[in-house]
Amino acid sequence: MLKFLLKWVLSAVALLIVAHFVPGIHVSEIAALVAAVIIGLINAFLRPILVILTLPITILTLGLFVLVINAVLFMLAAAIVPAFTVHGWRAALVGSILYAILGWVVNFVTDRIIPD
Repeated sequence: MLKFLLKWVLSAVALLIVAHFVPGIHVSEIAALVAAVIIGLINAFLRPILVILTLPITILTLGLFVLVINAVLFMLAAAIVPAFTVHGWRAALVGSILYAILGWVVNFVTDRIIPD
């Protein structure tokens, strides 16, 4: 439970960092906590379906279409959470890439700090 809470809070902090560095992305502190949950749920349930459905175009683009899927899902999360806004495709693309990198770092760090 502690590991889950730590990942949740650090994911929200990662979203705040993304909003600080990427122009066109705005999120409040409380909305970052909610958005981290929404992004996690979207990535857990909707992303695998979209990746499978778009597999042919993903293969043709050598995997780069997954970046488009991530940007669309990032914008979807912004549409669901009222105080989280993403203005434009460029902000969504850069923001989703940066958030994914920070998410990897969060998982790496929390797995080292709190073992299963």
